[in-house]
Amino acid sequence: MNEIREKAEKALCDFMGEGKKFREGQFEAIEATLTKRRTLVVQRTGWGKSMVYFVCTKLLRDEGKGVTLIISPLLVLMNNQIAAAGNAGLKCEVLNSTKTVEEKNNIIEKMKKNELDIIFTTPETLFTELVQNALSQIKIGLFVIDEAHCISDWGHDFRPDYCRLKKVIKDMPNSVPLLATTATANKLVIADLEEQLGGNVYVSRGHLMRDNLSIQVLNLKSKTERYAWICENVPKLKGSGIIYCLTRNDCDEIADFLVINGISARAYYSDKEDVEETEQLFMNNDIKVIVATVKLGMGYDKGDISFVIHYQTPQSIVAYYQQIGRAGRKIDRAYTFLMHGAEDSNVLEYFRNTAFPTESEAKKVYNYIKNTNGVGLHKFEGALNISSGRIKNTLKFLINEEYICKDNKKYYPSSKAFYYNKKHYDKITKQRENEYDKMLEMMSTDKCFNRIVVNSLDDNAEKNCGICANCLGYEEYPAKVSDSTMKAAADFIEQQYYPIEPRLKWAETSKKITKPNETGICLSRYGHPIYGELVKKGKYETHFFSDKLVEKSVQVLKPFIAEHGITALTYVPSLRSDITYDFANRLAEKLGLPCLTLLKKTDARQQKEMENSIFQCNNALNSFRIVEGAVSPENILLVDDMVDSKWTLTVCGDILTKAGAEHIYPYVLASTSKKEG
Repeated sequence: MNEIREKAEKALCDFMGEGKKFREGQFEAIEATLTKRRTLVVQRTGWGKSMVYFVCTKLLRDEGKGVTLIISPLLVLMNNQIAAAGNAGLKCEVLNSTKTVEEKNNIIEKMKKNELDIIFTTPETLFTELVQNALSQIKIGLFVIDEAHCISDWGHDFRPDYCRLKKVIKDMPNSVPLLATTATANKLVIADLEEQLGGNVYVSRGHLMRDNLSIQVLNLKSKTERYAWICENVPKLKGSGIIYCLTRNDCDEIADFLVINGISARAYYSDKEDVEETEQLFMNNDIKVIVATVKLGMGYDKGDISFVIHYQTPQSIVAYYQQIGRAGRKIDRAYTFLMHGAEDSNVLEYFRNTAFPTESEAKKVYNYIKNTNGVGLHKFEGALNISSGRIKNTLKFLINEEYICKDNKKYYPSSKAFYYNKKHYDKITKQRENEYDKMLEMMSTDKCFNRIVVNSLDDNAEKNCGICANCLGYEEYPAKVSDSTMKAAADFIEQQYYPIEPRLKWAETSKKITKPNETGICLSRYGHPIYGELVKKGKYETHFFSDKLVEKSVQVLKPFIAEHGITALTYVPSLRSDITYDFANRLAEKLGLPCLTLLKKTDARQQKEMENSIFQCNNALNSFRIVEGAVSPENILLVDDMVDSKWTLTVCGDILTKAGAEHIYPYVLASTSKKEG
């Protein structure tokens, strides 16, 4: 037995208990990392990729080497990993955005003194000035990139912040071992990663087939059918599981529906306040199901997840493989169910088409930086008619492409000449379109689902899994549900409407609005079943909002009007169409209220042409006036067809306040906001 193997096996036993043995390929990956310096591990979820870097860390620390720096994309992954590393007897810390400046400084001081074995951090934190300024004083013994497919343009979950790691890899001394790990990389991604890692890379690649993971495809396109199936079947499934959705709104609504029907559930996505609490409840099996976006797609280590349900279709088979890989890691059998909603293609097309900034956006942001030669983030919105999110993504893109740099919170042009490589970005977008088409093909196949999936990751498995619905020849959990559950789902969807919270400050000045609107009501989400579809049809096909929309609005508004003492309604006028005016008059007649014309529209630009809050606010301020001599009742309903930024409602409300209104209650047929993905 060679010396490295003897030490590695002893470390494994220290971590896992006496008599434990390495899985096939684990020791070889450890040996390669310690001797060949550049190693890429592509192994299925649950294989034990983390054990490779834990053992490497132990051996390197025993030799007096520096700290292991592990780059992870998600906070949830770090929380799992730090617990595992602590159990392995390693001194670990997490360095990320959840830490205070004082906590970050304390951790950095420990790193400088070589008092820690492992540091988990994100790319975003790694590239902060605080960390970058400290790195020259920190001794690094091993550099690990977890979920390494995020580096590759061709990876299913490419992340701009990860892209900057390419420069770190390039500048890393050859004496520092470098380990990259992922469960989801096909030949195209592997070839790209080998190039990024500097060539001469040892690749550890194993079989990807999961012989305990069944797959069943459910042909349930309507929202009602999918809600009903989930509600009826989740209680029948043993243990706890995950429901994946494409948008945050879907996570919230499905979780609410399950709770109403006696099933313990929590929504989970970025920026949700109770993320850590939800993780802990789920980890302890105190809730049955977690309804999540793909934020929960990587690195979540809960071995007894017994089922994964996809409410909508993932963007690719590779992404799908990773997400179902959360299930069945330490149990004999787990179930996965794949649905396809009528809305999936539109949502995923939007994600694909907004993955890169447009050439126009990139040029505008770059030229603004070049002309100002040092500009802070807060200046962009007032200068450029581009949404805040798109500006931030474009800045990341320009930094990754090395056209700009950031110093002391300001952006500067670099020496590299700007060039928008449209051909390359279009090629990536086309590749992702093709991957989605393959996903749809996989869903309609009569062959072994598991085999199709792993073959798509270039694992040439020849045997069928024997446990998917196609191999069995029947559905273990039938697609048909009871009439009573269908009615419960239909009733829930029928009764869904959403609050319109008022804006409290003006966009450009941040001054408080003297008298904000009251919380209003939005009937639907544009294009969604049932009423969102009717709004879409009325707006752009029939140019008439149907009687069904009037009747539903009356049903929603009658108790609301009585509660708030509303005595009249008015509407947001348009120069291009009378559709809202017509709807407001028919609604007022049914409600028994007068419909007052209090506002007039000026010949300004259309609000939908405005992309960010400052432009939207200023355009709305230029768009509306009070009708000469008009006086508003104290309590009034303000009706419009669509709401997105809420600036039209805010400005119209402010005008009505100055005309005598005390309380303005907005009512809108549909939200077109894209802030739901």
